[in-house]
Amino acid sequence: MRSIATALLGRLTRRPDYLRVARGRRKAVTPGLVLQASSLDLPPLGPRPRIGYTASKKVGNAVARNRARRRLKAVVQDVLNERAGEAIDYVLIARAATVARSYDDLLDDLRQALDRVNRPHEHRSRDKRRQGDRIENTSLGVAR
Repeated sequence: MRSIATALLGRLTRRPDYLRVARGRRKAVTPGLVLQASSLDLPPLGPRPRIGYTASKKVGNAVARNRARRRLKAVVQDVLNERAGEAIDYVLIARAATVARSYDDLLDDLRQALDRVNRPHEHRSRDKRRQGDRIENTSLGVAR
Protein backbone atom coordinates (compact mmCIF):
# COMPACT_ATOMS: atom_id res chain seq x y z
CA MET A 1 0.00 0.00 0.00
CA ARG A 2 1.66 3.19 -1.18
CA SER A 3 1.72 6.22 1.04
CA ILE A 4 1.11 9.68 -0.36
CA ALA A 5 3.47 11.25 2.19
CA THR A 6 6.62 10.95 0.07
CA ALA A 7 7.20 14.68 0.42
CA LEU A 8 8.09 14.07 4.08
CA LEU A 9 11.40 12.52 3.02
CA GLY A 10 14.27 14.63 1.76
CA ARG A 11 17.07 13.39 -0.48
CA LEU A 12 20.79 13.13 0.16
CA THR A 13 22.52 14.51 -2.90
CA ARG A 14 26.04 15.46 -1.85
CA ARG A 15 28.96 13.09 -1.32
CA PRO A 16 29.93 14.58 2.07
CA ASP A 17 26.47 13.70 3.36
CA TYR A 18 26.90 10.07 2.28
CA LEU A 19 30.35 9.95 3.91
CA ARG A 20 29.03 11.44 7.16
CA VAL A 21 26.30 8.80 7.33
CA ALA A 22 28.86 6.05 6.69
CA ARG A 23 30.99 7.37 9.56
CA GLY A 24 27.94 7.35 11.85
CA ARG A 25 28.49 3.63 12.59
CA ARG A 26 24.77 2.85 12.77
CA LYS A 27 24.32 0.09 10.24
CA ALA A 28 22.02 -2.87 9.71
CA VAL A 29 22.72 -5.57 7.13
CA THR A 30 19.95 -7.77 5.75
CA PRO A 31 19.94 -10.18 2.79
CA GLY A 32 18.36 -7.62 0.47
CA LEU A 33 19.88 -4.32 1.56
CA VAL A 34 22.21 -2.43 3.88
CA LEU A 35 20.82 0.51 5.86
CA GLN A 36 23.10 3.17 7.34
CA ALA A 37 21.82 5.97 9.57
CA SER A 38 23.18 9.11 11.17
CA SER A 39 21.48 11.71 13.35
CA LEU A 40 21.63 15.38 12.47
CA ASP A 41 22.50 17.91 15.15
CA LEU A 42 21.12 20.86 13.22
CA PRO A 43 18.82 19.73 10.43
CA PRO A 44 19.28 21.93 7.35
CA LEU A 45 15.67 21.75 6.15
CA GLY A 46 13.76 21.18 9.37
CA PRO A 47 13.29 17.98 11.35
CA ARG A 48 12.56 15.68 8.44
CA PRO A 49 14.50 12.56 7.54
CA ARG A 50 16.58 12.45 4.37
CA ILE A 51 17.48 9.39 2.35
CA GLY A 52 20.09 8.45 -0.22
CA TYR A 53 20.41 5.40 -2.45
CA THR A 54 23.46 3.68 -3.81
CA ALA A 55 24.16 0.57 -5.85
CA SER A 56 27.72 -0.41 -6.72
CA LYS A 57 28.90 -2.48 -9.66
CA LYS A 58 28.75 -5.54 -7.39
CA VAL A 59 24.98 -5.44 -7.94
CA GLY A 60 25.40 -5.90 -11.70
CA ASN A 61 25.37 -3.89 -14.88
CA ALA A 62 23.69 -0.49 -15.23
CA VAL A 63 20.25 -2.01 -15.84
CA ALA A 64 20.47 -4.13 -12.68
CA ARG A 65 21.75 -1.20 -10.59
CA ASN A 66 18.93 1.07 -11.76
CA ARG A 67 16.36 -1.67 -11.12
CA ALA A 68 17.77 -2.19 -7.63
CA ARG A 69 17.57 1.55 -6.87
CA ARG A 70 13.99 1.73 -8.16
CA ARG A 71 13.02 -1.24 -5.99
CA LEU A 72 14.61 0.38 -2.93
CA LYS A 73 12.74 3.63 -3.63
CA ALA A 74 9.44 1.74 -3.83
CA VAL A 75 10.14 -0.05 -0.55
CA VAL A 76 11.00 3.26 1.09
CA GLN A 77 7.70 4.76 -0.02
CA ASP A 78 5.85 1.91 1.65
CA VAL A 79 7.85 1.62 4.87
CA LEU A 80 10.08 4.54 5.72
CA ASN A 81 7.47 7.31 5.65
CA GLU A 82 5.75 5.84 8.70
CA ARG A 83 8.82 4.57 10.55
CA ALA A 84 11.55 7.13 9.93
CA GLY A 85 12.95 9.05 12.86
CA GLU A 86 13.05 12.82 12.82
CA ALA A 87 16.27 14.52 11.72
CA ILE A 88 17.97 11.29 10.69
CA ASP A 89 19.81 10.70 7.44
CA TYR A 90 19.51 7.23 5.93
CA VAL A 91 21.52 5.60 3.16
CA LEU A 92 20.18 2.45 1.52
CA ILE A 93 22.79 0.32 -0.21
CA ALA A 94 21.61 -2.24 -2.73
CA ARG A 95 23.04 -5.74 -2.59
CA ALA A 96 23.31 -8.35 -5.32
CA ALA A 97 20.16 -10.04 -3.97
CA THR A 98 18.11 -6.82 -4.13
CA VAL A 99 17.11 -7.37 -7.75
CA ALA A 100 16.05 -11.01 -7.37
CA ARG A 101 14.52 -10.80 -3.87
CA SER A 102 10.72 -10.70 -3.63
CA TYR A 103 9.10 -7.38 -2.83
CA ASP A 104 7.60 -8.69 0.42
CA ASP A 105 11.03 -9.87 1.55
CA LEU A 106 12.50 -6.45 0.77
CA LEU A 107 9.75 -4.84 2.86
CA ASP A 108 10.60 -7.14 5.76
CA ASP A 109 14.32 -6.44 5.30
CA LEU A 110 13.80 -2.68 5.54
CA ARG A 111 11.52 -3.02 8.58
CA GLN A 112 14.07 -5.18 10.38
CA ALA A 113 16.92 -2.85 9.46
CA LEU A 114 14.99 0.19 10.72
CA ASP A 115 14.24 -1.57 14.00
CA ARG A 116 17.93 -2.41 14.46
CA VAL A 117 19.17 1.06 13.53
CA ASN A 118 16.62 2.98 15.60
CA ARG A 119 16.91 1.00 18.84
CA PRO A 120 19.43 2.21 21.41
CA HIS A 121 22.81 0.59 21.01
CA GLU A 122 23.92 -1.48 23.98
CA HIS A 123 27.65 -1.56 24.55
CA ARG A 124 29.09 -4.67 26.09
CA SER A 125 32.40 -4.22 27.76
CA ARG A 126 35.19 -6.61 27.06
CA ASP A 127 35.09 -7.78 30.70
CA LYS A 128 31.43 -8.78 30.50
CA ARG A 129 32.07 -10.87 27.38
CA ARG A 130 34.98 -12.66 28.98
CA GLN A 131 33.12 -13.45 32.21
CA GLY A 132 30.96 -15.93 30.33
CA ASP A 133 34.03 -17.58 28.83
CA ARG A 134 35.78 -18.24 32.15
CA ILE A 135 36.27 -21.82 33.21
CA GLU A 136 36.12 -22.42 36.91
CA ASN A 137 38.72 -24.84 38.18
CA THR A 138 37.18 -26.06 41.41
CA SER A 139 40.13 -28.22 42.39
CA LEU A 140 42.46 -25.22 42.44
CA GLY A 141 39.88 -22.56 43.25
CA VAL A 142 41.19 -20.40 40.43
CA ALA A 143 39.23 -18.95 37.55
CA ARG A 144 40.87 -19.14 34.15
